[in-house]
Amino acid sequence: MTSKRTPTDYITQSAVIAAIYVVLTVVFAPISFNVMQVRISEMLTILPLFTSAAIPGLFIGCILGNLLGGAIVLDVVFGSIATLIGAIGGYLLRKNRWLVPVPAIVANAVIVPFVLKYGYGVDMPIWIMMLYVAAGEIISCYILGEIFATILQKNRNVFRKEN
Repeated sequence: MTSKRTPTDYITQSAVIAAIYVVLTVVFAPISFNVMQVRISEMLTILPLFTSAAIPGLFIGCILGNLLGGAIVLDVVFGSIATLIGAIGGYLLRKNRWLVPVPAIVANAVIVPFVLKYGYGVDMPIWIMMLYVAAGEIISCYILGEIFATILQKNRNVFRKEN
């Protein structure tokens, strides 16, 4: 048996990541949406540290999680783009584990407040909402994400070698 990842492995990993993202978003919906949100599923943005399959998995998972969570179209589109930017950025920074969550935190802190203001009509200054979103992302991506990464690093055989 080869240690190289097959296309089937890649698609399966992406699908599993997407499914977990959706489940975590929907199960924790009361804290996954709104101005002050701690989206537990965002801890998965640490996964580009381990596999590029996390990029489409996180993006598709966010689209589906937002749709199933009742988000408006603006949120589905731009919230998912923020997660995609975070996943790509995290993958590009994967050589330094501590930098992997930064793109997800920054992308969401910059993009989501505009969705909240112009999509949901939240009457707060953008910069305050940026702080709230950043705080929730730091909790999800850094605190929960790093705990998750530590567990995964002890079980690295979960991911096959990248091609």
